[in-house]
Amino acid sequence: MFKNYLRWLWIAIVFLLLNATVHSITLFIQPAPQNETERQLTHLMTTYRNDFGAGFHPTPQNLFTALSSSFSLLCLLGGLLNAYLLKKKVGAEVMCGVIVIDVLVFGICFIVLAIFTFLLPIVLTGLILLFLILALAAVLRPSAASVVK
Repeated sequence: MFKNYLRWLWIAIVFLLLNATVHSITLFIQPAPQNETERQLTHLMTTYRNDFGAGFHPTPQNLFTALSSSFSLLCLLGGLLNAYLLKKKVGAEVMCGVIVIDVLVFGICFIVLAIFTFLLPIVLTGLILLFLILALAAVLRPSAASVVK
């Protein structure tokens, strides 16, 4: 099962890029309010301006958009960096360190998303984390150090 870490890492890369794409698309979709409470909330999210000093007056929607785009960029960075390193045929020892960092970052991200968000980003980030852990387990095996394609 853990014979080749490259397979697990490529699957993780696919899910990273898929997550970045899906999450980026949602930045351009504005759901229509379904009732009066949602209309009020949408109005406040887009018009109420917080005073953060130094001339910064973002709306809650501005903050939400910034946070949401940062998550998309995190997934894009992870996917592109891992794909680049694999294309350059970086050795298993270096990839092991990169995968450990990936597991740490996306593990923390998964916990935060599981607490504060909804099902789709939780599932996609969970799949990313799962395949990164499988890749890490495979690369840590003694025979994996000699497997570089």
